[in-house]
Amino acid sequence: MKCPFCGENHDRVVDSREQREGETIRRRRQCLACNRRFTSYEQIENIPYMVIKNDGSRQSFNRNKVTNGLLKACEKRPISMTEVEGMVNSVENLLHTKNDREITTQEIGGVIMEELQKLDQIAYIRFASVYRRFEDVDAFTEMVKALPSKGPEDI
Repeated sequence: MKCPFCGENHDRVVDSREQREGETIRRRRQCLACNRRFTSYEQIENIPYMVIKNDGSRQSFNRNKVTNGLLKACEKRPISMTEVEGMVNSVENLLHTKNDREITTQEIGGVIMEELQKLDQIAYIRFASVYRRFEDVDAFTEMVKALPSKGPEDI
């Protein structure tokens, strides 16, 4: 840290304290060249993840929007909040593994569709009807036909 008094880059930390519930760290430093003390503040750089929409616009990733969409698809289905949270966590994990801080709605929808198809076919169809924006009944029917059929013993 550069001393604001003499400009030297050699100092030692005398005291460190958290401020604003751990979001900022206040450090008292002493310059080793001029022995004067000064304060520095450190905080995490908060750059939001961006979602690239179908029309090319960008908006901040909002975990609540993903959760609310899933809750609508899973309404009145035997899917627990833990399972919904797990799907939202899968989307966030995908975000954290990417080199850039952007993700497309197609990537988000793909992760959710994959997990819903394994979990519950009705919730999968509900989510797909919004996510894929079917233009006509035929496209919707084709997707339903492509689902693996389950017998009564599997339900």
